[in-house]
Amino acid sequence: MTHESSSGPTRLAELGPDADVTLLAPQLAEFAAVARLEHVTQAAQLLGMPQPTLSRAIARLEADLGVGLLARQGRTVRLTRSGRILLDAVERALAEVERGVEAARAEADPAAGRVAFGFLHTMGTDAVPALLRGFRAGHPRVRFQLVQDYVAAMLERLRAGELDLCLVSPLPDEPGLTARPLDEQRLFLTVPADHRLAARRRIRLAEVAQESWVTVEEGYGLRHIMEGFCAEAGFTPRIAFEGEEVETLRGLVAAGLGVALLPPALVPRPGVVELEVTAPRTRRAIGLAWHANRPLTPPAAAFRDFVLSRRGSILAHD
Repeated sequence: MTHESSSGPTRLAELGPDADVTLLAPQLAEFAAVARLEHVTQAAQLLGMPQPTLSRAIARLEADLGVGLLARQGRTVRLTRSGRILLDAVERALAEVERGVEAARAEADPAAGRVAFGFLHTMGTDAVPALLRGFRAGHPRVRFQLVQDYVAAMLERLRAGELDLCLVSPLPDEPGLTARPLDEQRLFLTVPADHRLAARRRIRLAEVAQESWVTVEEGYGLRHIMEGFCAEAGFTPRIAFEGEEVETLRGLVAAGLGVALLPPALVPRPGVVELEVTAPRTRRAIGLAWHANRPLTPPAAAFRDFVLSRRGSILAHD
């Protein structure tokens, strides 16, 4: 094996310690087979290749490295000192590759593989645990890597292959991703209990155009949706406080620091009142997204199909 240079072909042995040894990978596996059996013909049979071809490959490897690896004794061979040093390293490398292959197979095992699943913070208290409980009833050995993050970060990890599936809102609309709507969630205007509008049951969003707002940070889907509804109502919200967790925002509202557009609280929170918004219709679509051009592993595909089968009931659990 040679590399071309301006002065002609150069062998790996002449390139020094920084040579691209990955080019030797096939020959190293063949060398290991010969070294284990100490017999070229038997190794050739094991590898399914002609004996002369294997002999030439070993000779080429020795020439490329610039060292003798095998001493021929009739039909058998024995390792030289250099050959034994190389074999020890090759055996360790092949063992590591074998472990990687087994791990990759285990990852895709339909019965016991792993699913990397991302979801919104607001889905983690109730909706996601219910989905996992329902799926694990029929797939008890499937493992999950669960990731809670804001939408932009999750979609980036989905594109990079770090996540298999994402439960998101709003749904992405881009060629590289597939998204399917699952449910709609009503968003309520959340005000302090002593707010001037707290005695109302319904409200138009334009009625709080002059209020201070608390909301999640930029990049969160809920922030994008809230600003869209405010624009539809004819105003730009004055943001007083930004946070990451919805329950933290609810606490800020209870402290009288602003109003917020939030999903319903699972447990009533003292100090706040939730008002239904009649105009505009403040609902957000919840959907499942995955990479459009990267096949899902069997366990991830099974979980995707299960989640899609729960369309319309993601937010309503028995």
